[in-house]
Amino acid sequence: MNGLRACESCRKAGKALTEAGIALRIRDLREDPPSAGEIAAWHAALGSALLNTRSTTWRSLPEEARAGDPLALMRAHPALIKRPLFETGDALHLGWTPATRAALGL
Repeated sequence: MNGLRACESCRKAGKALTEAGIALRIRDLREDPPSAGEIAAWHAALGSALLNTRSTTWRSLPEEARAGDPLALMRAHPALIKRPLFETGDALHLGWTPATRAALGL
């Protein structure tokens, strides 16, 4: 699971998966930032949904920065990546939604 330690959705997801006996590796995106290639691959698969425009980080950026390349923004500010982001085999699941929970076996 890719996320942030301070993210409430990430904590809920981690707790639910652990309680269900599902092993997971938690990657804090601030401590272990994704490479440009990872961000590009995630963006290719998930599109604009990958960019978290509801975050405090997004709201703190000046308008000219927001208008820039979203991939470069997410590379510079990993907190702009919507989370949690699950990589399961060849599939990606974004957010802690009912569809994500079902895909993860919950």
